[in-house]
Amino acid sequence: MSASFVSALNAAREAAAPQHYPQGTLYVVATPIGNLADMTLRALHVLQLVDAVACEDTRHTQALLRAYGIDRPGAQLLAVHQHNEAEAAQMVIERLQRGERIAYASDAGTPAVSDPGARLVQAVQAAGLRTVPLPGASSVTTLLSVAGVAAQAQQASGFVFAGFLPTKAGERDNAVQALAGEARAVVLLEAPHRIEDLARALAVLGARHVTLGRELTKQFEEVATLPAEGLSAWLAAQPQRTRGEFAVLIHPPEAVVQDHGDELRVLKLLLAELPLKTAARLCAEITGGSKNALYQQALELKKGQPAED
Repeated sequence: MSASFVSALNAAREAAAPQHYPQGTLYVVATPIGNLADMTLRALHVLQLVDAVACEDTRHTQALLRAYGIDRPGAQLLAVHQHNEAEAAQMVIERLQRGERIAYASDAGTPAVSDPGARLVQAVQAAGLRTVPLPGASSVTTLLSVAGVAAQAQQASGFVFAGFLPTKAGERDNAVQALAGEARAVVLLEAPHRIEDLARALAVLGARHVTLGRELTKQFEEVATLPAEGLSAWLAAQPQRTRGEFAVLIHPPEAVVQDHGDELRVLKLLLAELPLKTAARLCAEITGGSKNALYQQALELKKGQPAED
């Protein structure tokens, strides 16, 4: 154990031990995506408290626990990964039904987002047992936080998580074409040996901005935002840029700038048939313009009209 984590374990006990941790419960634990200091105090406490830790890779999780000074015998580490998740879930359920506390941790990040865990949680809940989330690191939200994606007026908010795209070129290209019409930000994940293929596929998005996060939270972390058509050149510029794990965010398409002349034409047509306030509101809905600005414009137009007999 690194000496720097001795105080973290003590802090975990101080901060989290007084809380209630029911028996017969599955604790879904987020683990760091690279930087060991990103483990939460509550997660450290629970990983010491539970009767067993279910995990994607027992060797990886054993090394992670030992880095924090938590030493568990191999028998207390249960392999639950994408190839055995349905069967292993039954073993976990049986232990929970005996009143044990079980933690589940994938290799990195928040379980069940892209890693295994969803089937296990589903099976545990179907058996009438409780699941408790312990939030923490996630490459998805980490990249979103530094991508600078802010919804503009008339633009869809939120984001879509698409995970890993298909590995076959034709299927991947079709997936990119489908995502090209998405009005929200789209987050993808990619492995180092396929990042160049993904970059070539995304080039069809042209000038649409893409934020690429490489080795997030690690020593050689790199975050860059550039047009999709420039991704391949950016990766090729330095050899190390194709190494490490990647999170990729496709920005929403740029909002179309409305022609104010078109707004004025529509406003005049509506004013000829409708009350001023209604005309301004409908014009804003049709053109995407500002309702308040259009209302002021309508007032000016009305002032310039001759009085009716």
